[in-house]
Amino acid sequence: MPLDTAPSVCPHDCPSTCALEVERIDARTIGRIHGARDNPYTAGVVCAKVARYAERQHHPLRLREPLIRVGEKGVGLEAFKPISWEAALDRIAEEFKRATERYGSESVWPYYYAGTMGLVQRDGINRLRHVMRYSQMQKTICTALADAGWFAGVGVKWGADPREIAESDLVVVWGGNPVATQVNVMTHITRARRDRGAPLVVIDPYRSHTAEVADIHLMPRPGTDGALACGVMHVLFEEGFADRAYMAKYTDGAAELEAHLQSRDPRWAADITGVPEQAIVDFARLYGRTKRSFIRIGYGFSRSRNGATQLFAASCLPAVTGAWRYRGGGALYGNAGLYTVNRSLIEGLDALDPKTRTLDMTRIGPVLTGDVSDIGAGPPVSAMLVQNTNPMVVAPETLKVREGFRRSDLFVAVHEQFMTETAAMADIVLPATTFLEHDDIYTGGGHTFLQLARKVVEPYAEARSNHYVITELARRLGAGHRGFEMTEWEIIEESLRLSRLPGPEGFDGGRWLDCALSFERAHHLEGFGHKDRRFHFKADWAAIGPYHRELPALPDFVDIVDRADVEHPFRMMTSPARSFLNSTFNNTPTGVGREGRPSVLIHPADLARLGAAAGDRIRLGNRQGSVVVHAKPFDGLQRGVIVVEGIWPNTAFEEGLGINTLVSADPGRPNGGGVFHDTAVWARRA
Repeated sequence: MPLDTAPSVCPHDCPSTCALEVERIDARTIGRIHGARDNPYTAGVVCAKVARYAERQHHPLRLREPLIRVGEKGVGLEAFKPISWEAALDRIAEEFKRATERYGSESVWPYYYAGTMGLVQRDGINRLRHVMRYSQMQKTICTALADAGWFAGVGVKWGADPREIAESDLVVVWGGNPVATQVNVMTHITRARRDRGAPLVVIDPYRSHTAEVADIHLMPRPGTDGALACGVMHVLFEEGFADRAYMAKYTDGAAELEAHLQSRDPRWAADITGVPEQAIVDFARLYGRTKRSFIRIGYGFSRSRNGATQLFAASCLPAVTGAWRYRGGGALYGNAGLYTVNRSLIEGLDALDPKTRTLDMTRIGPVLTGDVSDIGAGPPVSAMLVQNTNPMVVAPETLKVREGFRRSDLFVAVHEQFMTETAAMADIVLPATTFLEHDDIYTGGGHTFLQLARKVVEPYAEARSNHYVITELARRLGAGHRGFEMTEWEIIEESLRLSRLPGPEGFDGGRWLDCALSFERAHHLEGFGHKDRRFHFKADWAAIGPYHRELPALPDFVDIVDRADVEHPFRMMTSPARSFLNSTFNNTPTGVGREGRPSVLIHPADLARLGAAAGDRIRLGNRQGSVVVHAKPFDGLQRGVIVVEGIWPNTAFEEGLGINTLVSADPGRPNGGGVFHDTAVWARRA
């Protein structure tokens, strides 16, 4: 039995950022993890992945000590031998100095993402970057497309409090699968269904776990959500569901939108989306007559070249009907704009030189292989420190990423918990702490709570925190900044003070601070985020990003996707598996056991046309390469659409090439972003 229960916060790349209760068996051992019952958003619920986190925390393959590679790149643990922490850090600093002396400081590229969402442990790498003038990193891989779409209309990143879902009379989950990826949303949806009889509508190109429990599932072809939104808005205007008084007071461009939609009726939308015309009309009428209608916008339908325009189109619906007026109405994409944490100390923003070049993280393959459209006239990337991410698996164009990491003139240090495929490409590998082994502070995009977490157990073996690595490298490199002289907790306390927020003692139970806005402000009844304080039905894409020329101002179907053709007749999505989170958890016994093996969900009629059956080996391919998966007949998608859930390690595929081999690094419009659900492929029996 556990000796006690310790509070914590889930650090993983999920908007829920759950408040946790951790069974602590002793100073180094945990039991099961539970959601905190007294947090009104988490409400005692946590996903199965994190509930069984002990599998990951105490996994026998966790890295124990620093390693130096003595064999070939990409081989794995057997290509490394132990080295001391002092020697490992000395070597990294020497290589960074050597790269700087040869090519300049921009030849060093610190690379990270959201393996932890804690501000100190995740973003502290930027303090080193800024002080040393290393290349900047454009964080495009996850939210760039969705952010662009939301900002185009709303102008600020917040929306209705997600706890209001329980007060809704209609809940629409558009482009998300919260049963698998954000289970707390389902807690509040369940309350609305139970207490108010609210229907649940899911809009997703395949019958996801969430769609399975929905009252209505609209299943558009990938990349056509903009057409669906236009068809719905056509009905809203035509049948009198548009709130003209609301639009006159709070929006800009309503007359132009109405005129534009005259030619975009449900029949037009049905031809593009494959959703039956009557289903579009029925949903529009349901949405239009339900004032307390809450749209929970997900990331999924933004992961396309036209993804920003799709999300923008969907975000227009509550501005047409005036659903923002009502409690339990409106929409939520993310709440990052709520949190006023001053990050200058954490990230060293006072040392930022805006003239330093910026490299797109999603295009790491082209960057590392010297594509001049990415590195420009600057030096090649010659040295890297990688924290909190696994680009050999999660980045697009796997073959190009592998080619880049295999360069003999590229030095790579990876700070990781396991020997990932990225770590296997490194020269130095450092063992990293888990979230239970260090202090941090967390914002939550899917709720309103700023949260603190102290260390729960002692670090495993010789594992050290990200903050430790950054401060020790700074000392060796001569990087001067007061943040390098402080502990994690000192940085947290000072950052709260600089933000004019309460200190830890002012947080509820020392754990969380509710940053929720008033109803009027959260629902934009005091104005939207643009200078004119109005919702914009006409997007100014040029103000958002450089790739704007193909994008129309008004909501529309923007046909700039990787189109299916005779040679590539299938449109592929790489949706999240329920038991994995990006490449996290894809090595835990329970997760792997539940997911089985890399498989392709394909319509039975399409599978028969290939002359294949359930379980057969299917080769998928396009101009980027090909991979082998196993067939899983599935009638929960349209013909010509396939889904490969993941992300599985490359090594789980029989030829050592994972699904992102097929995904292009082409930047989404207008400001970059991963286009993981926008891939045309061929398929045949392997």
